[in-house]
Amino acid sequence: MEEIGYFALFLYSLGGGYVGIVTAGIMSYAGSLDITLSIIIATAGNFIGDTLLFYMMRYNKTEMMDYLRKHRRKLALAHIMIKRYGDKIVFIQKYIYGVKTLVPMAIGLTKYPFDRFTLYNAIASMIWGVTVGLAAFYLGAVLMPVIAYFSDHFYLAVMIVFTMLGGLYYYMHRVTAK
Repeated sequence: MEEIGYFALFLYSLGGGYVGIVTAGIMSYAGSLDITLSIIIATAGNFIGDTLLFYMMRYNKTEMMDYLRKHRRKLALAHIMIKRYGDKIVFIQKYIYGVKTLVPMAIGLTKYPFDRFTLYNAIASMIWGVTVGLAAFYLGAVLMPVIAYFSDHFYLAVMIVFTMLGGLYYYMHRVTAK
């Protein structure tokens, strides 16, 4: 059963991985998974996913343009962030939900060197995996009772998730409208 958890963590981390690494951290606290292995797997998946997004945009722009038409505003925001933060954006984007997958694609559209992106992405993925994974692991004592409460009151969890998603959508729509 653990193997399925690690495999799911890897797949989920290819496209971001916040929920995956937090879940793995909590499950590691509970004794179901190993925190070190979870961090390594999430870091590898995150690194590979962002590198593939960069590579696809760099060498398959025409095929990816259909996808990007739906996300023009977010892509514009990603370009602004690249100009504003430079190399630091590779590190910052790991923690920004909503544009996390678009930033490597936006960087791929620029003349940013592939080897520099790969190096910074590797370092940023390691920092992301360790900080988020260990934070979830050490907050497991706090999060386990919260999870137990929401498992008993599932309707509250659903309402909170939809409120958060709606707020995120509203915020991203408002930010990208400028």
